[in-house]
Amino acid sequence: MSNTVQKSKNLQLRKARVRSVVSGTSERPRLSVSISNIHVSAQIINDETGSTLASATSVGKKMTGNLTEKAVLVGTNIAKAAKKINVKKVAFDRNGKQYHGRIKALAEAARKEGLEF
Repeated sequence: MSNTVQKSKNLQLRKARVRSVVSGTSERPRLSVSISNIHVSAQIINDETGSTLASATSVGKKMTGNLTEKAVLVGTNIAKAAKKINVKKVAFDRNGKQYHGRIKALAEAARKEGLEF
């Protein structure tokens, strides 16, 4: 098995482990964060109804800087979108990624805007 196949398999296992514990409800929806090599995106999801309540992404926007700076901008945007739909508390879903660097920057930016995890 190649190294890249093993890495993606390990990521899927970590993602499933996190999702077995973290679930979004109507009182406390799930904040799911996805980071690729180029873009950052975040969604607030109610798993009971299977619907996305709010989203923010760096795709299609004129964001300059590195991915950490993009993550900070997306974190502030998702927190502002959450305020519009009267969501104050969320369950944080890091999608199998380590809570470090870009994920941490996004989470701290959302917390500064008033979102509670």
